[in-house]
Amino acid sequence: MEIPYTVAERPDTGINNVRLGIWLFLASEVMLFGGLFSTYVLLRVGSTAWPVGAEFLNVPIGAFNTAVLIGSSVTMVMAHASLKLGDFAKFKTYMGSTVLLALLFLCVKSYEYWEKVSHDHLPSHSTFLAIYWTMTALHGLHIVGGIVVNGYFWGPGSAMWRTKREQFENRVEAAGLYWHFVDLVWIFLFPVLYLL
Repeated sequence: MEIPYTVAERPDTGINNVRLGIWLFLASEVMLFGGLFSTYVLLRVGSTAWPVGAEFLNVPIGAFNTAVLIGSSVTMVMAHASLKLGDFAKFKTYMGSTVLLALLFLCVKSYEYWEKVSHDHLPSHSTFLAIYWTMTALHGLHIVGGIVVNGYFWGPGSAMWRTKREQFENRVEAAGLYWHFVDLVWIFLFPVLYLL
């Protein structure tokens, strides 16, 4: 049995199930990260001595990781555009680049975490570091999720290109929307935690 509206638009919303589903999922993610950012603001406003992020965090590493994620958003857009243009080889190149950039982000973040642990800058050290670890680790888990999904579409999932091309394009588009959301969260995390 095939689920209706996997490719065709739904008559009630004017969009297909894939887009509707990913936008609903992203709305829940906005609430999750919105709650964390709100908590950060409330704790910071109520604090008498809040450290500047640069006291504990490596700003050049954070800036480098920001550039890496922005680059991965560009390659994700190019991967989807390549599918729309029917160029599967370019899709594979761009999607592979997206996954590699995400892995680079995690490697750099792991180095930064190791640096924090070696200097005993753990969540128990201060409220600031507790928020830093919570928000960046949750973001890191979202990066891992993106690597798994995008890696699947780059690898075994790409077989769908030959059998159900439109559904494959829709799924890659949904993965791209998720990936852009993850990148956008980091674009907010970097200045809030590292620069302010």
